[in-house]
Amino acid sequence: MRPVLMFALLLSAAPLGAAPTRDDQLKPVSVQFAQAGQAALAAGKPQDAIDSFEAALASDPRNVAAFSGIAQAYEKLGLPGKAVKYYREALALNPSDIGALEGQGRALVARGATARAQINLARIKALCKADCSAAARLEGVIAKGTQTASAAPVKPPTARP
Repeated sequence: MRPVLMFALLLSAAPLGAAPTRDDQLKPVSVQFAQAGQAALAAGKPQDAIDSFEAALASDPRNVAAFSGIAQAYEKLGLPGKAVKYYREALALNPSDIGALEGQGRALVARGATARAQINLARIKALCKADCSAAARLEGVIAKGTQTASAAPVKPPTARP
């Protein structure tokens, strides 16, 4: 075959600038580990859940549900800073994940960052075109967090000897 003809065939088969096709399906084993993580969360075993979700991510690092699941487990363990980090990872993969936005908002409120939680609330409201229970729940958490912060007594600094 002539080189010019071969070049023409290559151009017609793959248009210039065409991106390679992307596999949007998660690996089944990753999905299974994430389901095991959800079951462990439901059973009140957050550390077991983290282990399962981490295995899901080792199998397929695109598993948004696994990142959110780890974040939920850290919330249950009382570690909102770690939860925020994992929600951020989930949102990096899917910025429109309303559950991750709500969860990150809750964790932000737990850390005292209500202004940042308000940004998440605004994003949720922009994504929800109709009545949105996630927005209502996050509004309640923000309101409760604001009341708690304003009701907390401020201790004066103590002098060091």
